[in-house]
Amino acid sequence: MGLCARAVFATAFLALPATGVAGVNEPPWKAVALASTGDRSQACRTAGAWLDPATGARLSAEQLMASLAKRRIVLLGESHDKVEHHRWQLHTLAGLHAHQSKLAVGFEMFPRAVQPALDAWSKGKSSEADFLATSRWREVWGYDSGLYLPLFHFVRQSRLPMFALNVDRELVARVGQEGWSAIPRGAREGISDPAPATDAYRRSLAEVYSLKREGRPEGSVPQEGDDRPHGNEAGERSDLSAILESEDFARFVEAQLTWDRAMAEALFEARSENPEALVVGILGRGHIQYGYGVPHQLADLGEESVAILLPAETGVACQALEPGVADAVFLVASDESSEGEPAKPRLGIMIEQAEDGIRVLEVFEGSVAEVAGLTPGDIILNAATFPVARTSELIEIVQRQAPGTWLPLDVRRGSETRRFVAEFPSRFE
Repeated sequence: MGLCARAVFATAFLALPATGVAGVNEPPWKAVALASTGDRSQACRTAGAWLDPATGARLSAEQLMASLAKRRIVLLGESHDKVEHHRWQLHTLAGLHAHQSKLAVGFEMFPRAVQPALDAWSKGKSSEADFLATSRWREVWGYDSGLYLPLFHFVRQSRLPMFALNVDRELVARVGQEGWSAIPRGAREGISDPAPATDAYRRSLAEVYSLKREGRPEGSVPQEGDDRPHGNEAGERSDLSAILESEDFARFVEAQLTWDRAMAEALFEARSENPEALVVGILGRGHIQYGYGVPHQLADLGEESVAILLPAETGVACQALEPGVADAVFLVASDESSEGEPAKPRLGIMIEQAEDGIRVLEVFEGSVAEVAGLTPGDIILNAATFPVARTSELIEIVQRQAPGTWLPLDVRRGSETRRFVAEFPSRFE
C-alpha cells in the first residue's frame, strides 16, 4: 500500500538474490517432475500446478507433499493482501497435515506478547471475536482478518499448536533508527545477534531502499515481500554504491535482520519443543525467497532441513521465476486473469509512529497526500476527526475511503495545527 509504517518499510518490497538454501540436499521430489523443461511458457499458463522454478517442470503434488512432510521446517510465503495466496497456504497446510498429523504452525502476523491469545484460540477456549481482540489484530497487523481466518480455523479444528513468530514493531523501528548495537540487551526481546547479511542480500535491499527513497509509484515495484524488482537501468536509481556505504541504509538492513532473526528463532524454538512435529511458518514471501532472510538465519542457528514454498501468478510472473527463488512454487491465477481484490485507496506517504501521532517520513510525487499539501515531518493527529495514535489506525481509516471522497487530516507542523483535506480520485488504480 502507498501508506506504510517505517517498521513495515524494513520488510516491504524485499528483493532477494538468487541462491538455494545452504546445506540442503537436492530435494527428492525434483526427480519426479512430470513435464519437460523445454517450454516454460506452456507450464506457466495454467493455475493449480506445482513447478520447479529452476526448470519450469511440473511436479507431482502427492510426492511433493510426502517429501516435504519429512522436512523439519516448511515455510509458506505470501503477499499479505492477496486472497489466492492465503487459499494456497490453506490447501498446502491441509496437504502437509494429511502426510504428517503432528504440525506446529507459526504466524508472522503475531508478536510474541500475544501468545496467550493464540494458545486459547487453538485450544478452543475463545470465540473468533475474542481471539481477534485479545491478539490485538487491528493493532499488530491491520490486514483484513478474513484473509487469515480460514488458516486460523484450520489450526483450531485440528488442535494444532499455534505460535507467534514476530516481535513488537517498536523494536524493529527502533533498530531502524538507532542501530542494533544501540539497543540494550534487555530491550531486544531475547533475540540473539543476527547473522550478517550476505553481500547479495545487501545489494538487493539497496535497490529496494533506492526505489522507496525516490518515491516510485507502487506499480514500479512489487508489493511487500513480492519478487524482486527488475529493470535496473542506468540513471533510473540512486547510486547503489553510495547507499551501500550509508549509515541510514546500514540501520535499514539491521532492522530487516532483526525481523528475520526473531522469526527464525521462534521457528527453531518451536522445532525444539515439538521434535516429532513438522513446523510450518506462515510469513511474507520477502522473508524467505532465495533463502536469504529467515532461512539464512535458521542455517546460522544450525537448522538446514528447511523447505521454501511460494505461490506464483500464471503468465509473465511465472516465466520470470529464477532458479533458487524457492524449492517449489504453486501457480495461482494472475491478477489479469481473475477478478482479484478491488484497488485500495492510498495517501501515498511513508510514515512512522511518533509519541503523539503519526509522523510523515516521505510524500510520493503526484500522490493524494502531495496534492493535499502534506510534507515530510508533519505529525498527523486526527483523520476524519478520529485521533490516530497508531499507524494501523490511520491505515484502517484510509482504506475505508470510497472513490471520490474527502478525508480531513489534522496535522501539526512546527508549532501550528492545521487541517488538510485529502481528496481521493473517482477511481482507484
